[in-house]
Amino acid sequence: MIYVLERIHARHPEIDEESVREAWEHAVAYAPREDSRPFEYMAVGFDGTGRAIEMIGRRTADGDWVIWHAFTPPTTKALKELGLRR
Repeated sequence: MIYVLERIHARHPEIDEESVREAWEHAVAYAPREDSRPFEYMAVGFDGTGRAIEMIGRRTADGDWVIWHAFTPPTTKALKELGLRR
């Protein structure tokens, strides 16, 4: 299951829960974050409208995902970290 924290929509009203869930499920690039907490991943994916979304989430002990950060468009830093940009 994918849980999307409400703080995302509170900070970015243009990004709703379903868009984040779609983008996470359709990620085109993802990688574990080496400079942060264990089991944390960064991903870039596309929602149902084709909008690119940068996300950060963490896998729980039960195997679920908790997404706590989402931003559109993806930042240059995120694209570089995922090898999508020089």
